[in-house]
Amino acid sequence: MSRNKHPEETVQLILDVAFCLFLEKGYEYTSIQDIIDRLGGLSKGAIYHHFKSKEDILIAVTDRMTAESNQMLADIRDRRDLNGRDKLKAIFRESIQRPVQNEIFTVAPDFHKNPKLLFSLIHDTVENVAPNYLLPILQQGIEDGSIRTEYPEQLAELILLAANVWMNPMIFRDSQEEVHRKFIVFVQMMQGFGLDVLDEEMLGRLQELTSIYRREK
Repeated sequence: MSRNKHPEETVQLILDVAFCLFLEKGYEYTSIQDIIDRLGGLSKGAIYHHFKSKEDILIAVTDRMTAESNQMLADIRDRRDLNGRDKLKAIFRESIQRPVQNEIFTVAPDFHKNPKLLFSLIHDTVENVAPNYLLPILQQGIEDGSIRTEYPEQLAELILLAANVWMNPMIFRDSQEEVHRKFIVFVQMMQGFGLDVLDEEMLGRLQELTSIYRREK
């Protein structure tokens, strides 16, 4: 194969193919050779020119999955017209209402077959999203009086892990009724911190996404 003059296109092609295979077979059951077989002539050397290992490909796939979401979080974090509490509410509303969520829940991976992908997403939540996006909002809320907590770092992690992992039907395969019960408990927990930022419209949307995911599986 001739030398590729567009390395960025090659990287995106590798990630596209790898992501599809991770969805179909699971990360653990996808080999570098599987990826090569779908790339239409790209050599193993060409792949290793861009990625040192299959795990590096997984990290890049995860980064691409979270990039759009992180941009949305940054946009809300940096708004000057909202206090901390209202920013938190805006994040919940925007996260769940985005039309792209329908596509995500339609093609979502089976996390039971992708434990490394699941760990990668949890790690990104704790090491990146919590400190860089949610924590500044909580700190602002403490300063403007709209949020009450003495432990903003831990609260940022707790909120994200509860919302993105515990309540995620893609991870626990919850029914709509189970999602409803978890949502009620989550609302009660948030209200305990003075954060009345969730509503019935969000619950309805979460149940809709749950239905989409279960229908596809």
